[in-house]
Amino acid sequence: MTRELEGKVALVTGAARNIGRAICIALAEAGANIIVNTKRSLDLGQETVRLVEATGAKAVLVPADVTDAAAVERMIGTAKEKFGGIDILVNNAAVRKEAPFDSIAFAEWQQVLSIMLDGAFLCTQGCVPGMRARGGGRIINIGGLTGHSGAKHRVHVVTGKAALAGFTKAVAHDLAADGITANCVVPGLIETERGQHNPQAPQHHGERPRLMDRLGQPSEVAALVRHLCGPQSRYITGQSIHINGGVFMP
Repeated sequence: MTRELEGKVALVTGAARNIGRAICIALAEAGANIIVNTKRSLDLGQETVRLVEATGAKAVLVPADVTDAAAVERMIGTAKEKFGGIDILVNNAAVRKEAPFDSIAFAEWQQVLSIMLDGAFLCTQGCVPGMRARGGGRIINIGGLTGHSGAKHRVHVVTGKAALAGFTKAVAHDLAADGITANCVVPGLIETERGQHNPQAPQHHGERPRLMDRLGQPSEVAALVRHLCGPQSRYITGQSIHINGGVFMP
């Protein structure tokens, strides 16, 4: 593998573990320095920093709530102070709760959508001026299978992930002239570590027939993100690219 991202700087939100951590490591292996974002999981975020630094890249942990405009502004300011700016933004922060439709409180609906959509909006809008100044950039939004297929007990999550795909298309139109691409990577059934608040695998994992007799790995999602951030992908923009082992074929 080459270090095709040498000298680049990537901001990855929701990077304390699982897919976010794997993306940090993959981009670092490609040569990028990493801003590791998490809201509360500071110990896990610091472990991501350690794993990034083990590749020879530099990393900084920046705790921030991506739904807070002032916090996002400070985070981007830290990236500029430490590394000179941001070339790659990966909007990965999300919560994936499950509940029957009738039991979802409006506050919970707002929380899920705010992290996915307001977070992506604020981080993207905050990074774009710097990307323009640096001659271009890459925006990768991490979508979700159920945003395209639907699923029980996930109305808020399905809505947010579906909207993120639309956001990607719209941003791609607005930013193409600036040399900034925007794409949505859509993981399917991925083997991830479950948190204490959601210890069980999502219900839809057990309901979908698989062509491959295994779950995907976070590193496989990260490899696709790395490719989209590289120089070979300059002509790919506005796309939702599925990585799901054939579980869903749009």
